Amino acid sequence: MSGSLVAFACGVILLYTFPVVPPLKWLIVALLSVLYGAFALRSRRVRAVPLILAWLLAGVLWSSWHASERLQHVFPTELEGVVVEVSGYLCEIPTKGSFNSLRFSFCVTRWHLPERFTGKAVLFPGKLRLAWYGRDGQSLPGHRLRLKVSLKQPHGAINPAGFRYETWLYRKGFRATGTIREVDSDDSVPCNLHCGYMAWRQQLADGVNAAMSGARHYPLVSSLLIGYRGEMTPDQWDVLKATGTIHLVAISGLHIGLIALGAGVVVRKLLLWLPGSFPSPRHGRYLVYVSVALASIAYSLAAGFTVPTRRALVMVLVAGWVVVHGRQVSPWQGLLLALFLVLLADPFSPLDQGFWLSFGAVTVLVLVFSRRLSSPDWGGALMLAQVAVFAGLWPVLAILGQGQPVSGLMANVFAIPWVSVVVMPVLMVGAALIWLLPQSQGWVLDCYDLVLGVLWSVLKWLSCLDLPNSNPGVATTLAVAVVVLLALVVPSLRIRLVVILGVVPWLLVSLLMERDDNLWVETPEVWVWDVGQGLSLLVRHQDQVLLYDTGPSIPDVFSAVESVLIPNLSDLGVGLINTLVISHGDSDHAGGLPLLFATLPVSELIVGEPGRTVERLGEGGPVPELCSPGLVRHIGQLTVGFWRNPGATTATDSNDTSCVVTVTSPDGFIQIVLPGDISKQVESRMPDQPLFSDWASPDTYRVVLAPHHGSKTSSSRSWVEWLDPDLVIYSAGYRHRFGHPHPSVVERYVRVGSMQLNSAYSGAIRLVMGKKGLGVEEQRQSAPFWIRRPVTDWWAL
Repeated sequence: MSGSLVAFACGVILLYTFPVVPPLKWLIVALLSVLYGAFALRSRRVRAVPLILAWLLAGVLWSSWHASERLQHVFPTELEGVVVEVSGYLCEIPTKGSFNSLRFSFCVTRWHLPERFTGKAVLFPGKLRLAWYGRDGQSLPGHRLRLKVSLKQPHGAINPAGFRYETWLYRKGFRATGTIREVDSDDSVPCNLHCGYMAWRQQLADGVNAAMSGARHYPLVSSLLIGYRGEMTPDQWDVLKATGTIHLVAISGLHIGLIALGAGVVVRKLLLWLPGSFPSPRHGRYLVYVSVALASIAYSLAAGFTVPTRRALVMVLVAGWVVVHGRQVSPWQGLLLALFLVLLADPFSPLDQGFWLSFGAVTVLVLVFSRRLSSPDWGGALMLAQVAVFAGLWPVLAILGQGQPVSGLMANVFAIPWVSVVVMPVLMVGAALIWLLPQSQGWVLDCYDLVLGVLWSVLKWLSCLDLPNSNPGVATTLAVAVVVLLALVVPSLRIRLVVILGVVPWLLVSLLMERDDNLWVETPEVWVWDVGQGLSLLVRHQDQVLLYDTGPSIPDVFSAVESVLIPNLSDLGVGLINTLVISHGDSDHAGGLPLLFATLPVSELIVGEPGRTVERLGEGGPVPELCSPGLVRHIGQLTVGFWRNPGATTATDSNDTSCVVTVTSPDGFIQIVLPGDISKQVESRMPDQPLFSDWASPDTYRVVLAPHHGSKTSSSRSWVEWLDPDLVIYSAGYRHRFGHPHPSVVERYVRVGSMQLNSAYSGAIRLVMGKKGLGVEEQRQSAPFWIRRPVTDWWAL
């Protein structure tokens, strides 16, 4: 049976490695054929092989069926940006967002469509991700609503590494996103069981807010009690992230396990008061288990019954079942059963990082504790568990592209027992007291602030320590995990001494050493990152790296440096930026500079607009060098030339101060032009400049990053005809309000025969200067099946 469960789980997970969803009919035929072959065999041992294959195909079929169903719900391209009306109800509690907005999920029960879509065989999305801007604290007029919305298909930045918003949307079931134009209550919307549950949950959140919002640490109170994290501030998230304790405010196995443990202890104490013969020991165990299950389910429902909560609930229920059956059931069987049930209930789970971390942590704990002949004391068990999980999950985090904060080990050693033994009991008892005795509200909230204040003070202090957040690579972390877990599992003092005296010092040295070099690259390449409405581009050859601009940054909302540059530079093995060029000081070109300098060493800074760049860097930043004509740098064997309009000043036009850069291949037959945001006036001066007058022969393959993202203020007809690029790349946001690139600009490049790419549809673009010419790779072309494929004629939209 264990082999069958493993095969089914592998089948579900295997789907997410496929480039497309396999046809369901062929999967069914394959499954039936394998089953027929299995039962046609007489030998039970030989039959086991096709049966395992059948379970594997069943897993692939199960996940493919759900994926196909979800992908069929598509919002039509021709309706993107058009105001349409929908009716439905709130799928979650609204949260405050940036720019005075409310953000929430909306379950659609009816689409009020234009006449041209009536009768069309289109499966419209049933779940939307919406934002209502300019609310400034206002609330929605009800739970069931009729909305006027402007929608677009799910879309997000596609880069080799880093967070992919489009995957998150697909995993959550959002098949369209948009903004609200008008809101009205609509009592005609039918309220099914899910609608009623969400309405009750909103009432619960309102009640908790009314009773407990006076607490100083109310965001933590609401997160731990009912799983509502909408009150958490960006600073609080930064502290939790820096200390590796985000799991404390996500209703997970820790919280539900504590509820289960508390319910089990209470029920067992009550059973001791009953006569000795009633109930029997066996029936008593089952009674305790049922009580634990009901308490866990009730808490999960109060906490929103989210995906992590449901996964934790399944694992806790299975763990209780294993405990009830004692030695009759192996903990490994319980773990496999939990894995099977989670994937059966939610085949999209493998797209969650939490899925891998939670099952990885439980696997490590079972491995460490299941073979121990005697249980350690409470403190020893806690320390053993933390060391095991820290080491065991390190390679998992490395595969997921995340580092392991050293402060996380220290923080969790304190925070987990404090939350388990002190915080959660105080919160639960306090909530019951406020409900039974409203007059106790004042001193209950004081107790809340006392216990949570201790927790937060320690976490905040640890987050301020200058401790490394290291990710030395999958191979290294895997080796460390194997050695440490081996030392914890094998009861040999010698092996443990080897780990303590040999591996631990080496581990600490590797954590404290910062990488300050770059991986060697034989073939020159250029990466145009997908940063939305902004620009960032990487040039590298051999062990030299040039970064042109850092993309956009909106405080407490988005930073291309944090979301795109840092994870992708780490993925490419970049530990040093030899030359950083900031074209000018606009926020979509120079965002996140302090974070970049705090993360990576920068040897040289060249800027087109020194004043605004220094302001963005803040105090202690390096002294920048002004971009000027005649300046030349070499990145490996690439020649990089610089030019800036000498008459441009910030007072006239910041865009015209842009530092213009040209990158020429070693053989001189490929040239890339990076003009920043220059306008037509500056473009007209370029042909007379020495940097451009001695360009290579007409056989040169020329690439240009469209000035100002393709704005109509740039790319004049005469400049486009003079430049005559073979390839033009627009770095722009998907259906952004600025409308870049402008249709007239697109038409000018079409007229000279340029191939055109747009990062909004191509994702990150890689240019490889090979011996046979320029190779072009679009990241979205190799994206997984659940991410929408690029539109080849995007300029016609």
